Amino acid sequence: MASGFQLNEPQHPQPQSLRVPTGVTGLDPLISGGLLRGKTYLVAGETGTGKTILSLKFLLKGVSEGEPGVYIPFDETIQGTIDGALTLGWDLDEPIRRNMLRILDVRPFFAEVVREKFMAEIVKKIVGELKRHVDQIHAKRLVIDPVAPLMGEVVDLSWTRDYIRGFVAAVENFLGCTTIITSEVPTGSGTLSRFGVEEFLSSGIIKLSIMNFNNRSFRTIQIRKMRWTWTELEQYVYDIKPPDGVVIIGPLHKIVNSIKENGSKAS
Repeated sequence: MASGFQLNEPQHPQPQSLRVPTGVTGLDPLISGGLLRGKTYLVAGETGTGKTILSLKFLLKGVSEGEPGVYIPFDETIQGTIDGALTLGWDLDEPIRRNMLRILDVRPFFAEVVREKFMAEIVKKIVGELKRHVDQIHAKRLVIDPVAPLMGEVVDLSWTRDYIRGFVAAVENFLGCTTIITSEVPTGSGTLSRFGVEEFLSSGIIKLSIMNFNNRSFRTIQIRKMRWTWTELEQYVYDIKPPDGVVIIGPLHKIVNSIKENGSKAS
């Protein structure tokens, strides 16, 4: 699909460090200190697992590190995002005023663009629009939450997969941001993405789930993939609470064993 698809030559500043801290309590030690700068990561999970909260914390960590960010919500309005963040004690208006954070409602724009006939033209227009905002505030972090609406109406899965491949490549080559895309998966499906290709194109996958044990429900987080990064496949339990957002508590197996032991003592 590269034929006919051109943007200005990508210009990447020299990275301050190889890794970008996420700011999510307990996560960075599990991924060697953070995400690789300039790469794209998938946060996948069923509804209610905190994908948006994790993504916003990633952007707010960037603000504290002097790295502006762009947030593109498709399931919420700009004001709805700001109001929701306040419930966690996060004031988004302040970094917005300082051009350290930009929240975009691009749904009308994308709805029009995806009607284009040629895939290369769609990718060019979308990435061009993103680049305009990224350049205006010198953004280093980008979140698309969720990525599915960018695909428009899926009538050909093969076309969609090629489109996602081209989109991710263009984002990394021409925007230079460390990017998180989120994907909502059906409850209990065990899948990692909606279209079955996002997980192969991203540099890492953070899977959020809800599991039940002994009449209790737990939110769990698992690093399913993290390219060029030491990690493990252990599942961890996490909570969502103000003002931290997502907070990793500990390994799932230890918490389950503790419940079993306490249950045995009680009986």
